[in-house]
Amino acid sequence: MGDDLTISVAGEPRRYIDLDTAATTSASEAVVRAVQDFLPWYSSVHRGAGAKSRYSSARYEEARETLVRFVGADPATHVALFPRNTTEALNVIAFRLGLSRDDVVLTTAVEHHANLLPWRRHARLRVVDVDERGVFDVAAVVAALDARPAPRVLAVTGASNVTGWLPDLRPIAAAARERGVLVVVDGAQLVPHRPVDITALGIDVLAFSGHKMHAPFGAGALVLPRRLLADGEPFLVGGGAVKAVSFEEVVWADCPDRDDAGSPNVVGVVALAAAAEELGSGNWGDRLRREAALVRALDDELAAVPGLRRLGTASGDRLPVAACVVDGMSHGLVAARLATEYGIGVRSGCFCAHPYLTRLFGLGADQVRQFHEDARRNLHHRLPGAVRVSCTPATPLADIAALGEALRTITATPEQARGYVRDEHGDVVPSVPTPRRPPR
Repeated sequence: MGDDLTISVAGEPRRYIDLDTAATTSASEAVVRAVQDFLPWYSSVHRGAGAKSRYSSARYEEARETLVRFVGADPATHVALFPRNTTEALNVIAFRLGLSRDDVVLTTAVEHHANLLPWRRHARLRVVDVDERGVFDVAAVVAALDARPAPRVLAVTGASNVTGWLPDLRPIAAAARERGVLVVVDGAQLVPHRPVDITALGIDVLAFSGHKMHAPFGAGALVLPRRLLADGEPFLVGGGAVKAVSFEEVVWADCPDRDDAGSPNVVGVVALAAAAEELGSGNWGDRLRREAALVRALDDELAAVPGLRRLGTASGDRLPVAACVVDGMSHGLVAARLATEYGIGVRSGCFCAHPYLTRLFGLGADQVRQFHEDARRNLHHRLPGAVRVSCTPATPLADIAALGEALRTITATPEQARGYVRDEHGDVVPSVPTPRRPPR
């Protein structure tokens, strides 16, 4: 859905080019059909005697098994929870593990904030750093695993949302599990782009989001062993999470109900299950070949833009994601010109990965401190950032060619920057507002 969206560019209708799919993907037709078919039956799950409630409850619980099997786990030992997104999923597991300030969580400099901040709230971080290409190797992880005190958790991304780089998860997970360290993977970027079998990979806990896999209806998944949820208080408390409550005592429900307080997003879960079924039944060989072609096209087009510099590695197995900067132009200006003059949607900034960007830019400690001081003073335009281009297998190669042509024109016409200003939020916008939709 949304592939044929028309917008106004310089007063003329033009097909919108969406190269911001690492942030959010449009709903697929299969997901939209599943939601439309389900909506007449939508009702509150569990404890309802009516037909609609029983049907909604059945679809909700069936979705748990669908998601568990989708990532190669066994429903007898594993369960799927349905938080809003990957961020909430990682907050849930960080809380539920009962960590203390004396515990160590091993993570990496590549991580999205969602795989840093929840762990930092409950334990101490030990960080595997990256080299000048923005990558780390298995040996660096092993060395950090062997440092003392021993970590309780390894929290690692499955794929970078900035550069598209894919860490080698299998040997990393094997090294952690050999040492009794729980392996938690942020799969937000990985799951939509690669088949994932957590049993084969040795992953204990996997978190991912529907809105990055063509199910933008507000549901994500946390797939984990049931044993991790057998004891302790849930992250979110309220109705449905209990067996009995008095003013003095609470008897918590069993897994998974204990971690399912409140009215769940049943529609989002139905959408997520439909997306998983669509991905799981598709031809991954064809998808991977299309992604490889997109990666090559991105490499070729970006390499042909004068004054453009890629961030991170441009070799090895990668997702069709690229972050770059253009000499003499702010990232916000480049993104604004792509959107306003060419109808191309990209993302600019730090992509919720500030520590990683500081490494990719080679910033020193004093520069990072200044970065934080500027943020405290709301001087957002002073913060470093980049432009990110991202694709799905459905992205036409012609869109990558259009991006390259647009970037070459932008770098050749710096005087056009006079047509842009910063708004009250510090964002770069056209000095003359443009309509959001084509004229009727």
